[in-house]
Amino acid sequence: MGIEFGEQALDLGRVFGRDAPLVVEIGFGNGDSLVQQALQHPECNFLGIEVHVPGVGHCLLAARDAGLTNLRLISHDAIEVLKQMIPAASISRLNLYFADPWPKKRHHKRRIVQPDFLQLVADRLGEHGRFHLATDWANYAEHIDEIFAASGLFECIERREHDGEAPLDRPATKFERRGLKRGHRIVDWCFEKTV
Repeated sequence: MGIEFGEQALDLGRVFGRDAPLVVEIGFGNGDSLVQQALQHPECNFLGIEVHVPGVGHCLLAARDAGLTNLRLISHDAIEVLKQMIPAASISRLNLYFADPWPKKRHHKRRIVQPDFLQLVADRLGEHGRFHLATDWANYAEHIDEIFAASGLFECIERREHDGEAPLDRPATKFERRGLKRGHRIVDWCFEKTV
């Protein structure tokens, strides 16, 4: 299930042994919610990207135990993977749940949701491809709203604020539960590519 990072675009049909809609998740943590999604949607191929090696190992074991055949993982920087390995217009859905909020103002430039990142995502998403995001940090939610509003590349299909009871077309995650324990509200978005 593991794929080594490389500088050539993946032949997705060969990697998965079939052609099916591709769902990519960036920063899947320990992979529990990713494995759950792959189990619930056998009609899709799932590719998880994560830099935290213990999380990748946990996910590989859970996927093996679940008997999944529609999940592959890459342990590398997500932006490099998207740029080098993912063909243009090949993703049906991209998930980015509870990315590092870099809460200190001087670190905001490190946040993954930036104009250049949205341009890359739009290029990799197929026609009508969707980008799902969630955060538990109010300041990051404001940042995400501003970056998407300025981009012109996506239409917001739904934006939902909740207290953990209404995730938007996704399972609950470990980081979500951690945020709720801290008293944070959850914000979920679904954006559709418009270009």
